[in-house]
Amino acid sequence: MPPSVPSPSRRVARILRTSLFAQVACALVLGIVVGKLWPDVATDLQPLGDGFTRLIKTIISPLVFCVVVVGIAKAGDLKAFGRIGLKALIWFEVASTLALIIGLVAANVVQPGSGMNVDPSTLNTSAVDAKTGGGSLPSTTEFIVNAIPTSFIGAFAENELLQVLILACLVGAALLHLGHTKVPQVLPAIEQAQEIIFAVVGFIMRLAPIAVFGAMAVLIGQYGLGVIETYAKLIILCYAAAAFFIVLLAVALKMVTGLSLWKFLRYIREEMLLALGTASTESVMPRVMQKLRKAGARDDAVGLVLPTGYSFNLDGASLYLSIGTLFISQAVGVDLSLSQQITVVLVLMLTSKGMAGIPGSAFLALSATASSLGAIPAGAVALLLGVDRIMDSMRVVTNLLGNCVAVFAVSRWEGALDTDKAKRVLDGEIVPTADDDAGDPTATEAPGAGASETPVGSDPDDKLAGVPAQSAKEPAPEVS
Repeated sequence: MPPSVPSPSRRVARILRTSLFAQVACALVLGIVVGKLWPDVATDLQPLGDGFTRLIKTIISPLVFCVVVVGIAKAGDLKAFGRIGLKALIWFEVASTLALIIGLVAANVVQPGSGMNVDPSTLNTSAVDAKTGGGSLPSTTEFIVNAIPTSFIGAFAENELLQVLILACLVGAALLHLGHTKVPQVLPAIEQAQEIIFAVVGFIMRLAPIAVFGAMAVLIGQYGLGVIETYAKLIILCYAAAAFFIVLLAVALKMVTGLSLWKFLRYIREEMLLALGTASTESVMPRVMQKLRKAGARDDAVGLVLPTGYSFNLDGASLYLSIGTLFISQAVGVDLSLSQQITVVLVLMLTSKGMAGIPGSAFLALSATASSLGAIPAGAVALLLGVDRIMDSMRVVTNLLGNCVAVFAVSRWEGALDTDKAKRVLDGEIVPTADDDAGDPTATEAPGAGASETPVGSDPDDKLAGVPAQSAKEPAPEVS
């Protein structure tokens, strides 16, 4: 007898039960419906998204520390690690500056704020103060000094990624200096801790649909859909500029590594949807780090480039800041000269680097830029209060893809990328499993080569978030 075909309802139920992507997508739609129909109820759901983000943040610092230490120790070359860091900073500066320039050109061509004729004196600047908490962006000197840890435990307690990176580099260098004979138990212990952290990530990710539902309901409940009509021109411009920038990223990735950004986007579609729903790239950092390692990028490159990019490579934020600056100047009737617009780029090149983790950082950066020009009233920044949250999706997607492309590009530049494995993973020829770590000894072959037909990343139970670290006794994977 031919095998029975499950009914459509059973197939839908199975997809909802096994696919994290489907669960998050349904939660996203449900959140929009609840936010639209019951806005008062929706605003009380804030703890759902905030709680998930807090859980993820608790494991980011120890995860970054473990991945970087293990990566340095196994790469066996501290100079190579230094080269990776330098090349990453060069990539970050070029990419974020390009994003700033694209934003300025787009805003000059489209003129999103022209014709608004806003009187700055009528704007409520107290709302901006409430958004920023009365804080300010650190100066360049303060930013550098703050990146230096004052306490080993404090860096983890305060979740200061740059400080954790410095500590991880020091510990990794010390392991290389002492060698495995003097401290034979340290590296295996760190690897085992990494295993535990990835298992915790797997547990937390099961709560992702609940977090997305709460975050989306709050967004729609607080701001509604009417804000989209009011700022339609600005919103469309920002998203179009981001799309153009992502196309440039795709071209750059193809030229440097031969990989397809669109296939990579499919590979991380669950993480991308979660980042969109929670408006946070931090919520997906652990999973993205793991998937980059699975796709052939070496541990030391992933551990250094991706976390550093969260502070230095905010491409989406750079686009938004440059467009936002010209938008508010046009809205209040201020015509910025070419020299003033060049000043905008120079100021934002500095202020955008200190934004990560600071409440209302976009408004602080815009206020600092307006003050440096002396032509735009600082209170005009309040014009963007109503639309800022709508821009989160654009910033999240662009920032995340920009950092992932940076990992692949810098890894390839340094010879720390297994290009053949990356292509096979992105093509679906290899389905990463719980036993498939940094090497490729037990990777599952895709359909047609005797493998399971489970799509890459489609099943939250595929243990992708609980992958054990590579054994200390195994050699580091070869790179092309």
